[in-house]
Amino acid sequence: MSVLRQTFESLGFFGVTTFLGSGNVVFETRAKDVRRLEKTIESGLKQALGYSVPVFIRTHAELEEIVASEHLDKRLILNANVNVILLAHNLDQKNRAKLMALATETDRFRVNGREVYWWRRKKPGTTLFSTVPLTNVLSDPFTIRSANTIRRLVAKWP
Repeated sequence: MSVLRQTFESLGFFGVTTFLGSGNVVFETRAKDVRRLEKTIESGLKQALGYSVPVFIRTHAELEEIVASEHLDKRLILNANVNVILLAHNLDQKNRAKLMALATETDRFRVNGREVYWWRRKKPGTTLFSTVPLTNVLSDPFTIRSANTIRRLVAKWP
């Protein structure tokens, strides 16, 4: 994680810290163009790591909106783990329809802008959670964070 922190600092960001081991980086910047920031960071990471890494920036306000959303309410589907799939762009209608076709008795999805809320329940009679072939449906890069991770990020950096 020190490579991530050092890379972000070398790109001119300040207050850089990493969170958990899954590539979450919290930083401050005066820049306003999120798409340009993502491209700058992707370029810096490629140079530092030697391979491409897609970047999904969410502002603190956007993370607060995710946490406040009724989509994170586990009561909507009992005994479910809620995950948030972060996308770079809104889903087009074709990919949205493909994603919704993956819904089963153990998996449900809701799309809200650049986020997909995914409720995963344990398969009946087992301790296993369902898995879904997201890479077959989402043509653009994505990353997944648990609702708990997003809550912890927001709480740690108010």
